[in-house]
Amino acid sequence: MRLLLVRHGETSWNAEGRYQGQTDIPLSAVGEDQARKLGGRVNDVAITRAVASPWSRARRTAELALGATRESMLTIDAGFSEIHHGAWEGKLAGEIADSDGERFAAWRSTPESVLMPGGESLHHVLDRAWPALQRACASLGDDDTLLLVAHDAVNRVLLCRVLGIPLSKLWGFRQAPTTLNLLEGVDVDHLEVVRLND
Repeated sequence: MRLLLVRHGETSWNAEGRYQGQTDIPLSAVGEDQARKLGGRVNDVAITRAVASPWSRARRTAELALGATRESMLTIDAGFSEIHHGAWEGKLAGEIADSDGERFAAWRSTPESVLMPGGESLHHVLDRAWPALQRACASLGDDDTLLLVAHDAVNRVLLCRVLGIPLSKLWGFRQAPTTLNLLEGVDVDHLEVVRLND
């Protein structure tokens, strides 16, 4: 089984450095172009199943990556929704540092300890995203490929789980817009990371 784990393309808020979370910000023109380029890259890959987060930036990235002939295979699972940043959503990092400095510093140094104000923790995200991944991978065979388009924090917690590293190491690798992570294994509990942030 192969898993193509993708982060959505760029949005205007990504470009500005604003925290998006569960605010439904669409892809920018740059993000749409990134998603089309991803589509060119996976055009010849036999994709068995495709799943995305319900937020438009992830859903649209998946649609453009799949192309017109394959976009009908796309399904949506709310388990892959981005972390709910609560009161931080729509704010720049500097604004958050000024208004919620202690929590923001913890988010950068000990992210696993932070509960977003009015939102979620990384543990909450993992607790819903891992079962969603199990659902998405159910009944896939050795030669099947899943395309999963999600978000920065979602991808990071899933990768931490697969790599067997604590959530405290969340910032130890990158997840750029439309990054492609390739994972392979006999099932969801035996995945290996073949490519990271490609």
